[in-house]
Amino acid sequence: MSFSSIGVVGAGTMGHGIAHVSAQAGFQVVLFDVTLQAAEAGLAKIEKNLAVGVEKKKVTPEAKAAALERLRVTDSLSALAGCQLVIEAVPERLGLKQELFKALSGHCADDAVLASNTSSLSLTELAAAATQPQRVVGLHFFNPVHLMKLLEVVRALQTSDETVERVRAYGAAIGKQLIVVKDSPGFASSRLGVALGLEATRMLEEGVASAADIDQAMKLGYGHPMGPLELGDLVGLDVRLAIAEYLYAETGSPTFRPPQLLKKLVRAGKLGRKTGEGFFRY
Repeated sequence: MSFSSIGVVGAGTMGHGIAHVSAQAGFQVVLFDVTLQAAEAGLAKIEKNLAVGVEKKKVTPEAKAAALERLRVTDSLSALAGCQLVIEAVPERLGLKQELFKALSGHCADDAVLASNTSSLSLTELAAAATQPQRVVGLHFFNPVHLMKLLEVVRALQTSDETVERVRAYGAAIGKQLIVVKDSPGFASSRLGVALGLEATRMLEEGVASAADIDQAMKLGYGHPMGPLELGDLVGLDVRLAIAEYLYAETGSPTFRPPQLLKKLVRAGKLGRKTGEGFFRY
């Protein structure tokens, strides 16, 4: 392994999943959030997901116990000082992530890799906020992290070959299949996925078909495991809207112009699974 200890910043949906797969693969993991309560809530979700794995006989009780033993939680960024790889999974706001990379630069060793789980923001701009910007890279995981196989590695303009090779080794250790892309708006996965989701939203807005039938078309006709509207609900419609606005501003392409229906749902607080209603009710 190119790393022995992993730091994860943010214990929410993506962060606790990244901590989960890292600990299960044998890494020592420090899971940070702004409050200890939030970090402990992330740890509880990891324990719950591991317990489901035990019930389904995909994880042994011994492996579950060993993974939890490798995890510790904190509300202090200084606790990440000894981590050789730190992955941030904080909200998709460029300014917030830039401030975080500045702070991590002061806490972590100069050769520690600083990674972002951003799904669309510019890695080149994020790297510019860090000292030793050549050690900054994108590690775009997919939800749920412990089940999804893909890991998208994003090279900033400054990212060194050594950094890419180090995170390749980490990706292999946690059992992910990697693709490597250059920093560009939406990378590969988000750019294609958001385009499909927005077009599905426009079709629903125009009354072309019901939400259920639009999703069935992609699941049964194209073999997608989840329809684009259901996937939007899973990701969070507020997150999808923010990414669409960013891509539209960066590319100018009408493909990424947010549909009015998406804006209305977000304004109404109907954000998908996390609020109980979005394109579908839960």
